[in-house]
Amino acid sequence: MILRILFAFVLIATGCILNAQDEGGGGRLSGRLEANGNFFQADSAIGAINTPQYDRQLYGADAWLNLTYAYRGFEFGVRFDMFNNSNLLNPLASYTDQGIGNWYIKKRVERLEITGGYIYDQIGSGTIFRSFEQRPLLIDNALFGIRLVYDINDDWRIKVLSGRQKRLFEVYEPIIRGGSIDGFIALNESGTVSLAPGAGVMARTFDDETMETIVNTISSYTPVDSIGAQYNTYAFSFFNTLVAGPFTWYIEGAIKTKDVFNDPFAEKLNWTGTVSRGKLVNRPGNIVYTSMSYAKKGFGMTLEFKRTEDFTFRANPFVALNRGMINYLPPMTRVNTYRLNARYAAATQELGELAVQGEFSYAPSRKWRFDLNVSNIESLRPLFPLDEDEPQPILTDNDLLYREIHLQVTHKPSRKVSMLGGFQIQNYNQEVYEGKRGAGILQTFAPFGEVLFKLDRKKALRLEAQYMLMNRDAKDQRKDYGNWLFALAEFSIAPHWSFTVSDMFNASPGKNTPPVDQPVEDKEDIHFPRFDIYYTNKTNRFSLSYVKQVEGIVCTGGICRLEPAFSGVKMTVNSSF
Repeated sequence: MILRILFAFVLIATGCILNAQDEGGGGRLSGRLEANGNFFQADSAIGAINTPQYDRQLYGADAWLNLTYAYRGFEFGVRFDMFNNSNLLNPLASYTDQGIGNWYIKKRVERLEITGGYIYDQIGSGTIFRSFEQRPLLIDNALFGIRLVYDINDDWRIKVLSGRQKRLFEVYEPIIRGGSIDGFIALNESGTVSLAPGAGVMARTFDDETMETIVNTISSYTPVDSIGAQYNTYAFSFFNTLVAGPFTWYIEGAIKTKDVFNDPFAEKLNWTGTVSRGKLVNRPGNIVYTSMSYAKKGFGMTLEFKRTEDFTFRANPFVALNRGMINYLPPMTRVNTYRLNARYAAATQELGELAVQGEFSYAPSRKWRFDLNVSNIESLRPLFPLDEDEPQPILTDNDLLYREIHLQVTHKPSRKVSMLGGFQIQNYNQEVYEGKRGAGILQTFAPFGEVLFKLDRKKALRLEAQYMLMNRDAKDQRKDYGNWLFALAEFSIAPHWSFTVSDMFNASPGKNTPPVDQPVEDKEDIHFPRFDIYYTNKTNRFSLSYVKQVEGIVCTGGICRLEPAFSGVKMTVNSSF
């Protein structure tokens, strides 16, 4: 069926193009290619071994080719996806497949917009529904169905949608549907004070096969753990944005009716009389999120608060991690870009977290700027180990999950020189975020600095340095991988070339640094060098990189996954036309 749809799309687009040519134009065809190639070279010293790519395949690739054609109010889109020996789906396995990953047809009829196919959209900030794509994490949960958007007037609109969620080249069977209404209200004639209220509702209905699997699973529980199940779950959200001159306040609240989902920390009584952790539960959920910001010349600040309780909402209760997510919970931590600052990132905890974040910026002149970010995330309930060997909880109420203090100072003494420096302090619960038993909380201090020299109108040199100091455990050993030192030099020649060389050096190895079977004192210091060449010509960008990369967390928009160590060569191509 997919091939027939693609063939029909090509015929329609071709006919429109020919017709447009006959009438002197009017259509617009555009596209984009993103392709990644990886050549794997095993390196046991850094743990880059024991996956199919390193053992025998030695090569992997991912590619996405988008085509979009617009003509006389119609818009047609199609995307071809390819995965060859890819480790995006599972970092420790290999995935190969290809096909049509996305297609859609859109048409506007006066005030009504009609879209059919794979749809990306969201309601409010996404707390009850967001279909989106994050390629580095292989997240593509587009809604495969139909969407209608009707403009009541210039300020108000209604949206309804229905379909099933995308699952690679297939779909999950449960039905998802819902809608929203949002608008704009000016409270004064100048428009400097306004409201943008809205409300939404989403529902998910289990198919018979999924419900049968749920029933069979809970039938194996003891009577005390019986939870019941229902076909339908509903989620409601209410949101509003208030703007009053330099002040902006966004608030959203959402509730979810009883929902069957997996709680890995829930207590389960086994038929043998022992207690273990992890089972299906049937509980309602709620979330409150608000953000306040103020900005005036030279000064700006943003304050955020979020309370989440049992607000996991998935197409299927038996999928985990980044699979089957119907909604999206906004992250409450800073998006760090420096290599060491971004090493430990806090993934959103759907089952419970209490989070606050504040960001402040002050620029007294064009030459100076100060930025401070503070975030704190605590547990909303006790978390226990996944078995009965350790009766004490990992966390109790309001225990710390993550804390960060990030200060950055930018100084531009002249047009040709720009300097940046600062530090980051982190508390990161590695046992919760990465599931590493006994890891506890990592405490890091990471100063960093950067200087940019504009050598002439086309040439520039950027130097970067970072250091991370790790705390010690009860045995006086550095936690995780220990201390790190990172240095980078980048030379660019506008508008085409850029050359980068960097090294991430394990300056004081910790207890978990590979190879793990050697005593800490016998481990050698480990280097992770990287060399990059980038070439850009108009809308084409190419890169060739030699990379040795340590195992770590990769996050995009508060959604994270653990990525294994990498050793080898990477190639990328990005082209727009």
